[in-house]
Amino acid sequence: MTRAKLDTYREVITPEGVALHLPACGPVPRALAWAIDLSVRLGVLLVMLMGLGLLGGFGQGVGLVVMFIIYWIYPIAFEVLWNGQTLGKRALGLRVVAADGGPLGWLPAITRNLLRVVDMLPFGYAAGLIACLSDKHGRRLGDMVARTLVVHVGREHMPSLAPAQGVYPVPPGLQPDEQAALAAFGERAPQLTPARQVELGDILSPLTQARGHAGVLRLYGMANWLMGRR
Repeated sequence: MTRAKLDTYREVITPEGVALHLPACGPVPRALAWAIDLSVRLGVLLVMLMGLGLLGGFGQGVGLVVMFIIYWIYPIAFEVLWNGQTLGKRALGLRVVAADGGPLGWLPAITRNLLRVVDMLPFGYAAGLIACLSDKHGRRLGDMVARTLVVHVGREHMPSLAPAQGVYPVPPGLQPDEQAALAAFGERAPQLTPARQVELGDILSPLTQARGHAGVLRLYGMANWLMGRR
């Protein structure tokens, strides 16, 4: 049996053998979050420079330091200290995580943000946009080097259980990864639309020997069997 993907999430297997599904973010939400962050930074910078302008030459010197902090330190500090989110990312429901799904550390945060200089080449984030569109996980060059990923933050929920009616033993000789795919279907398919469930069920029809709604119910039954719901 070929293991079917339930969606376009990036799957990461932890050292404990737990499968994490990270919903990778594309370029459009990232651009909107960046625009919000840019507006925030420009607004703060404008207010502070107006006040520092009253201090003459000393104020100009302090203003340069403030500009550096707001442009470079703002995203790095927020991403590390605020669970991978800046104000813009939180507004759009995004988060930066390590490639293995873990929290973002200082070195990856510094690396991905410093490499914005490269992503901005030759103008208007052209290199970064090309990289995002070319990479299946929507990463720009800074993310690739820093081994980070921008993901959508979904509402936390308890895993859904497959419907209890019907238990079917899995065919003999099913490999562990194939059993894991069936169990994942049982946990996550209830969150999908009926049409998507049928689509996935038809892909696995060689296993279930059924198509349409009957195939979906057969998959649920196999998932129940694997979960011990006998």
